[in-house]
Amino acid sequence: MAVTPDSSLGARSPEPLHDAPSPQAPANAPAKLVLGLALAQFGAYLAVLTPVMVTLALRVSQIVPEGDRGAALGQVLSVGALLAMLGNPVFGALSDRTTSRFGRRRPWLVGGMTAGLAGLMVVALGGNVLTLMLGWALAQLGINAALSALTSCVPDLIPPHQQARVSGIVGMTTSFSMIAGSVLANVFSGSMALAFLVPGVIGLAAVGYLVAVMKDRPARAGAFEPYSLREFLRSFWVDPRKHPDFAWNFAGRFLVFTGASCVTSYQVYFLMDRLGYSDDAVSGKVLVGTLAMVVATVAGSLLGGQLSDRSGRRKPYVLGSSLVMALSLALLAAAQSFGMYVVAVIVFGLGEGLYLSVDLALAAAVLPNPDESAKDMGVLNIGNALPQSLVPIVAPALLAIGGGGNYGALFLFGAIAAVLGALAVQFIRSVK
Repeated sequence: MAVTPDSSLGARSPEPLHDAPSPQAPANAPAKLVLGLALAQFGAYLAVLTPVMVTLALRVSQIVPEGDRGAALGQVLSVGALLAMLGNPVFGALSDRTTSRFGRRRPWLVGGMTAGLAGLMVVALGGNVLTLMLGWALAQLGINAALSALTSCVPDLIPPHQQARVSGIVGMTTSFSMIAGSVLANVFSGSMALAFLVPGVIGLAAVGYLVAVMKDRPARAGAFEPYSLREFLRSFWVDPRKHPDFAWNFAGRFLVFTGASCVTSYQVYFLMDRLGYSDDAVSGKVLVGTLAMVVATVAGSLLGGQLSDRSGRRKPYVLGSSLVMALSLALLAAAQSFGMYVVAVIVFGLGEGLYLSVDLALAAAVLPNPDESAKDMGVLNIGNALPQSLVPIVAPALLAIGGGGNYGALFLFGAIAAVLGALAVQFIRSVK
């Protein structure tokens, strides 16, 4: 992977990666590209979400006493999420600058997923919490390097009139990855090694298909400043005074994903601690809940993307979807049976689907600089990754309220965060 050795901000920007659509007959992105984006998103999130949802908690349970497993899981998740948060914008900035003859996105897509697979192998074979931390850190860094390049592909390659629909299609594959991950965790419940490695291999293959079908050009030499310490620090920053809409979108993302992380990170222990399911039974229960949730997510994604593109409006759908997610968290806080849990996750899936269908299109509309789309999307993705680190830190204190196992407090905290996220997006002025 090559990075431009010298440049200046006044240099010419790289050529756009797609032709501007004709005002008379807007050109659509090729179907094989949309399929490639969907498969790559599915594969990358299959590799990273299967451990977050199921297998990492089970792996921790295998090597840590029951009384310590919540704190140990929080440590592993927090370290990995912190490195993911730091790595995403850095890898994005490096991707923007990459002058490899293979393009500026392909090397990071393939290289990132390869490193992610290596990290999952370490987690699968590790025998103590420190080894799990190291393996999960490598997995998060690698997969987020791929995701930093992948998320830039929608603003890079998809014309604006199609972005919400494509975002909906791509976004709902995240839910399919949750189903597939739950299935794989259930199928390979007797072999933790395969439960970690199979999702990683599928992720690498899916990204490989996108790399084969996408058009990718290298960055133009001299288009960017050298990647110095100053540029490294700038990788994490977009001035909110100059770009307030970007800042409000970041705040909304962070708060909404804080609510979502309460569900994805702790549903296994919720089912075990509150509803009393054993280690052997919990994978099957997560699978049932995930199947129900994904049906709702797909419906929400397709409906939200179509309606948003037709109306040209984004903010009302973000507002509505965030409030629906908050409602689902309140329902989950009150759930005392598996049936109530399933109802809550169905509502959560509907809200998540609506949110995913418009969030990426909204993000593309508020990017400060199209030529640095990967870097700026990487900054936005801190809003996705940071909650994965912070929620496990605050969760033990919330769960300890009233003597321990207070999942109601945890999920109500998530509901409040989602409501605040819905309100933050309404301050964006440049998007309806």
